[in-house]
Amino acid sequence: MDLKCYLYPGWQPRIRPASRRREWMDATPESFAYRCLPLATANAHGWELLSPCGFEAMWNGGAAVEDVTICADPGTSPMDAPVSLFGQATLTFHVAGLFRTPPGWNLWVGGSPNAAKDGIAPLGGVIETDWSPYSFTMNWRFTRPHHWVRFEENEPVAFFMPVQRHAVETVVPQFLPIDDDPELKAQFEAWSASRDAFHLQMREAPPTSPSDKWQKLYYRGVAPDGTPGTADHQSKLRAPAFATCPMKKA
Repeated sequence: MDLKCYLYPGWQPRIRPASRRREWMDATPESFAYRCLPLATANAHGWELLSPCGFEAMWNGGAAVEDVTICADPGTSPMDAPVSLFGQATLTFHVAGLFRTPPGWNLWVGGSPNAAKDGIAPLGGVIETDWSPYSFTMNWRFTRPHHWVRFEENEPVAFFMPVQRHAVETVVPQFLPIDDDPELKAQFEAWSASRDAFHLQMREAPPTSPSDKWQKLYYRGVAPDGTPGTADHQSKLRAPAFATCPMKKA
């Protein structure tokens, strides 16, 4: 599918494929956080919009627009700096791009997954980008007053990915007893027993190699008996970069 970002004259958004890396995950012993494949996959499952400038901001506890103070780094263009636009303890980034998705597809826009920031939290939104001629903003909301928050230049300030409209509404969620699927029950019980045995082994005779300290069944995409879980299992994900189209000649 095509994901297009139309640029008005002067717009230069900094967009990159989302990174699977997180500083806090790097800092875990032996970087063990990356053994959780769902975390790493979520991190990289889209694109990131980067801040064009460094700045600090603080909320004084009030609800008015002027209750948020923003101090951009020296030399920052006013067009690049975030603003206090809505009040209600929010900080706003203008997104320099008009996005277009195929019919029936929206963009989910929010903060980068698994990337918490002290004192402020990203707000999420779903936008119908298959028809809308309107730009949108990315907003963050302060979580406590009188605390300076720092964003560095090229730090991700938004994360986006396409989602199919109405897909959630077509889902039929239901609870079922596990006995309704004997094969699934047997696989789960086999995995649970192997997991308990593995943890016991780790306590009694921990291995020296980091790669032997976790089971890797889900990471490798295999069932407890070693058979493939699905043919298109993903252990790595990298979204493609936005391509720059050549300028059309008059």
